[in-house]
Amino acid sequence: MNIDTLLLAAGGTVAMAVFGILAGLWYVGLDRVLAARMQARIGPPVRQPFIDMAKLMCKENVVPANAVPWLFNGAPLAALASSITILLYIPMASFGFLPVLGAYGDLILIMYLLIFPALAMVVGGLSSGSPYATIGSQREMVTMIAYELPLGATIVAFAWKLVQSGIADPFSLATLSATPIWTLVGPVGFMGLLLLLATMVLVVPGELGRIPFDSPEAETELAGGLLVEYSGRNLALFYLSLAVKTIVVLSLIVSLFFPWNLSDFVAIPCCPLLAAAADVAFFLFKLLVVLFFSVTLIRISVARFRINQVVDVYWKILGALSIVGLILVMVDAYILR
Repeated sequence: MNIDTLLLAAGGTVAMAVFGILAGLWYVGLDRVLAARMQARIGPPVRQPFIDMAKLMCKENVVPANAVPWLFNGAPLAALASSITILLYIPMASFGFLPVLGAYGDLILIMYLLIFPALAMVVGGLSSGSPYATIGSQREMVTMIAYELPLGATIVAFAWKLVQSGIADPFSLATLSATPIWTLVGPVGFMGLLLLLATMVLVVPGELGRIPFDSPEAETELAGGLLVEYSGRNLALFYLSLAVKTIVVLSLIVSLFFPWNLSDFVAIPCCPLLAAAADVAFFLFKLLVVLFFSVTLIRISVARFRINQVVDVYWKILGALSIVGLILVMVDAYILR
């Protein structure tokens, strides 16, 4: 790898980190505003997450006496760094450019990398020495294990369909973005994809620790759960990692199920830059739509689940739906022959 490639990768990493943080905080603010309006409240301004981060960055870090200091302080950095790393593998919009690390990873790697931000929070909670944080960390690990089944079944369904269609690199997100899977299936496969889409929409709040799958923090039960002992810059870094992970998970769903660009449907003759800007704006709009249906609408409609209910929903209901969706996609391939 030459120096120009290294500089390009470094510049792309910085740009994606800045985009992930700013866009993540903005979408968190939009989520709060939308939820407030749907509940007939005024709610905070969209910029409130930025204000919260600025205040937390100015506050002192408090390390509990019973904590393991290097783990306690290192976990927030690891969570943010791992969230930004995942962002480097996911295409933000398809206008001729691969992700920064798109040539070095695929869906299998992304599925494993998604574990690291949550795992860093678990380590931070366990290292704090708080019984509330310990219980929250245990619940977080159970939730992580629970939603891996529907997530894995969805990825297998996509890869299997691409292989069956004779497309190279079936686990590559660049391949999936260039080949909308809806165009490869018939009516039965279409129904299977709808089931997989519904499954992934409900995986999002579990990945992000949002209601109804927020039992690891459960303020009314655990006083904040696994982050109860965090404050100041460390707490800000955890919130930033969740903001970046919000963009990561939403972008993953858009890349899998809605990879189209505005320039695919509307001719933009003026210049390539204008077409690229329109595609980016359309991509951001798709993120907002997915955010509304997978986070905002769900959290104002459903109360928090108990941890045993979280497992039941992901393993028994969504796990079954994802497997049925996978089977329908497979059956569809034999019907089309």
